[in-house]
Order: sequence, then C-alpha cells, then structure tokens
Amino acid sequence: MANKGLGKSPQETTILVTGGAGFIGSHTVVELLAQGYTVVVVDDLSNSSPEALWRVRAIAGISEDSPQLRFYEASILDREALHRIFSENGIDAIIHFAGFKAVGESVAKPLEYYWNNVAGTLVLADVARSHGVKNLVFSSSATVYGEPEFIPITEECPKHEATNPYGQTKSMLEQVLTDLYVGDNEWNVVLLRYFNPIGAHESGLIGEDPKGIPNNLLPYVAQVAVGKLPEVNVFGDDYPTPDGTGVRDYIHVVDLARGHVAALEWMAGRVGTGEPWGLGSVAGAAAEDGTRHGVGIFNLGTGKGSSVLDVVHAFEKACGHSLPYVVRPRRAGDIAENYAACDKARRELGWEAQFDLDRMCADSWRWQSMNPDGYKG
Repeated sequence: MANKGLGKSPQETTILVTGGAGFIGSHTVVELLAQGYTVVVVDDLSNSSPEALWRVRAIAGISEDSPQLRFYEASILDREALHRIFSENGIDAIIHFAGFKAVGESVAKPLEYYWNNVAGTLVLADVARSHGVKNLVFSSSATVYGEPEFIPITEECPKHEATNPYGQTKSMLEQVLTDLYVGDNEWNVVLLRYFNPIGAHESGLIGEDPKGIPNNLLPYVAQVAVGKLPEVNVFGDDYPTPDGTGVRDYIHVVDLARGHVAALEWMAGRVGTGEPWGLGSVAGAAAEDGTRHGVGIFNLGTGKGSSVLDVVHAFEKACGHSLPYVVRPRRAGDIAENYAACDKARRELGWEAQFDLDRMCADSWRWQSMNPDGYKG
C-alpha cells in the first residue's frame, strides 16, 4: 500500500503518539495540539499516568470529548488494538516514544526490554505499513554513540556498542527503521537522538514522574529539594572536567518536544534547505508533493555541557535553599563528558534549543513543588 504522505496542513493531519502519556510524550502532545494537529495517543500506562493527559487537555484548552485528542490504553505489542486504532483514525504519521527506558532495570531484565522495545516496534511498523502509514519519527538516544570518538558529538560520530540492553534496543531499532527505507523507499523516517531531557511545562501541570527512586539526576535532585530524599549522590569528582564532575548536555523537555514538531514539518517538506539528507548509504529524496522520503538523523541537545555540580547549584538557585550532596565513587561505564553538536538540526529543521539550565531547573522546581508526589498528589 502506498504511503499516504504528509503533504497537508497541520489542521488536516493526524499524528499517532505512542507513549504519549509519558514525560516527553505528554509535552510533545501539548506542542502538537498548539500547532493544530489532531493527536491520537496510545499508551499502556505501565510507566505513566492518565492524569497527564487530563492536564494536557487543560493546558491546550480542549474538552474531554474534543476530537483533537483521543486516547487508547493499549500496548504496542497488541496487534489487534493497533489495527483498531489505525482503522478508527486517519493516521498520517507516527511519533514513537513507547518503550521501557531505565538503564539499570534493562540490565536486570534484558528479555523484557528487548521484547517490549524491539518486538513492540516491529508490530507497530507492520500494522502501520498495512494501513499505508510509512511516516515515523523515532525517539532514539545519544546512548547509541557509546563512548564517543569526539566531542562535541555530531551525527557523523560512529556508533559504538551500547553498554546496556536499553541502549542496544535504541541502536537496533535505528538499524531496523533504516532497513525499512532501504527495502521500501516510500518510508519516511526521522531518528532523533536525545541528550539529557529535564525541565517541565511552565504551567507546572505536567513533568517527569518517575516510579520509585529516580534513575536520572534531575528528578533525583528535585526530590532532595522537596525533602523526599536526603542527599544528592555525585558519582565521581575526579574527572578531567572543570569541577571534576561528569558533564552532560541537558535539554529542556519543551525544546525537545518542539524538535519533534519540527521533524514532522521537515518530513512534510515545509522547512529545510533542500540539501541532501540521510546518512551513509541511505540517501533521501523529495516526492512530487514535496514530502521527503528517506532516513534523517538529528541530535537534539543544547550543544553545551553542564556538570553535575552545575545542575545542583542551578537547582539551589531555583528552590532558594542549599542541597546536601555526597561524593561517591565513579560508576562503571560513565564517561567524563558528553554533549552534542546541533548544527544539523538548526540548519535543516530550523530548530534550536531556547532554554538554559536555570530555566530548566526553575520549571522542574515548579513542577516538583506543585506536585511533590507526582500525578498521585
């Protein structure tokens, strides 16, 4: 079945967002609705809350029964449910977030991670193809670079063996989605390699709501600030960095969400320089309706590294009091610094991050202080 294409206005376009009740997914749904897209969310709620979508509606100013946002509670492994979703909605493109994402848990539960993330994406792509939908934006990760060969990391930086099953699923799925295009040049795929998403919507209504003890630095710092955890663990203060702590590229989740909207606009041929796109042997081409077909790969970050202590001090400024931290030994597999070169996204997507670390921390603190127990509060 031929690809339905994306050569329509946002108001005429319906986007399926898998994992749309999650942290990045919910913020992306807000940005899609703001641009006039119709959004269909599928989420199994295994690591998210339906409350997030109620709040998305509040931010967007749409009612519970508005046709602009529809929600299905289902797993991407559920082929029958996916067929029903595609049959009931005129889906034009997919933004694919759904997947397990905790690095440590992936080491303990590799089978669950490969099954959910890899097999789930295969089911999704197969069902989408049978309905003539071959436009997909994939939530990838900078983890595919492994220990990078150079900093800042460009999209041409060679991929290395991932250090955990979570990272392996991202790398494997990049290959699967690239091979889809090689086998059928109607596919239109964008791989977005995120760096470290933090922050929250400025309303304080939606944000990151990790289950149990947070795996990532920022929600951990936020829970220390609100008194739920006693101290911040700083793993290593003897790296060759300005203050000895690890340096990462933190990006505001709203900037990241807008990057997905920019990727859709670019796929639809509405932005860009007309330069050749894709990487390696996978070239892209423009269709008669102006939409692009091929595989586009983009880093989404700020292009600036911040250390662990930079984050702690920025959060102290946001919450108005000092935060206790304890230096622990380095963790195996951690690298000294990791940050992006984002010139390609700026040049081709017309996108760049707008918010600095202080804003990321201020928005995180607003979310955490308004919702000390997350969506359960």
